[in-house]
Amino acid sequence: MSPCRGRRGAGCRPSASGLASVIAKSGGAGVERPATMGAVAAIDLRPMIPEDTETIPQAFAPLRWPGKTVDRYRQYLHEQTTGVRQMLIACCDGAFAGQVTVRWTSTYAPFRDQGIPEIQDLLVLPAFRRRGIATALMDAAETAIAARSDTAGLGVGLYAAYTPAHLLYLRRGYLPDGQGTAYQGVTVIPGATVMVDDDLTLMLTRRLR
Repeated sequence: MSPCRGRRGAGCRPSASGLASVIAKSGGAGVERPATMGAVAAIDLRPMIPEDTETIPQAFAPLRWPGKTVDRYRQYLHEQTTGVRQMLIACCDGAFAGQVTVRWTSTYAPFRDQGIPEIQDLLVLPAFRRRGIATALMDAAETAIAARSDTAGLGVGLYAAYTPAHLLYLRRGYLPDGQGTAYQGVTVIPGATVMVDDDLTLMLTRRLR
């Protein structure tokens, strides 16, 4: 399993078939599922490996997105190794393109109480967007979840930058879980004052089987 190298924005050119095989590994077992990926070729989806703890923060550094630190990715790798989380990495022609994680036991109480794994941290670098990579990552995450649970959950932010994510999740059939909004994984009660930032989310679920 090789690391992504560099940030070549020319990767993932359209193919004639637009079909790739997505493999999500979880708990030592591999689950393979063909996924239509919007005419994307030369994409590799794989679990996180140690080299990613250095290369992924380097890829995010020019964007100055908060929280994309070496320490954060070392923690993700540790959680993958201990079975807390599955981290999936997308590479295009050898370049890091995006990521998604599945936290098997959500810290959000309504998901945790129902045994619903939570999809988190779905990100695609701007240079690789509109090539079906987010869809491929979601396909892989949902395939991994379906081996353990009949429902997937996630939270989506509530300001304008999250509009593409809202549309993606709605197209995939995600619906509000009926608990309203949450801040840092805790349901917001009526009358509360919270900051509108990345931690304010609407929690969604989708039946997978």
